[in-house]
Amino acid sequence: MYTQSFSVSDQDDAKSAGLKAVPKEASASEQALQAQFDARIDADGRIEPREWMPDAYRKTLVRQISQHAHSEIVGMLPEGNWISRAPSLKRKAILIAKVQDEGGHGLYLYSAAETLGTSRDEMLNALHTALQGSGSHFFGDAILHDHRHVRRVDVRGRR
Repeated sequence: MYTQSFSVSDQDDAKSAGLKAVPKEASASEQALQAQFDARIDADGRIEPREWMPDAYRKTLVRQISQHAHSEIVGMLPEGNWISRAPSLKRKAILIAKVQDEGGHGLYLYSAAETLGTSRDEMLNALHTALQGSGSHFFGDAILHDHRHVRRVDVRGRR
């Protein structure tokens, strides 16, 4: 509903759990919130992370942002392998800056997704269990083989 090609409905979650999805009837207050949300979107307004938004919309945002964060982290992994092989100190510094830049981008994106109510550990678990979609096989393999790099970019210093 809120994405172009990665729309994942709650019915898919229910099917994978072996349950039959029952459509939930929206209360009058939820319908009013939905109408306000739709009006703001139609007017190209800004929706803040702590404000009300439909669950499917929030879920889609988290998935898209976390996929982008994963790709930034995975993008830095091959570059890191070349730092020790660089022919000069200047080239090593350039590669280190590039790796640090990619890691920083991933960090900002993970932080943005966390403001929507999903922890970084949940995003990494979703990545590792292939819940992120078609690209997860590539990302999952790269991060599983060198998982320590993902942990090193954690803002809170956890490993």
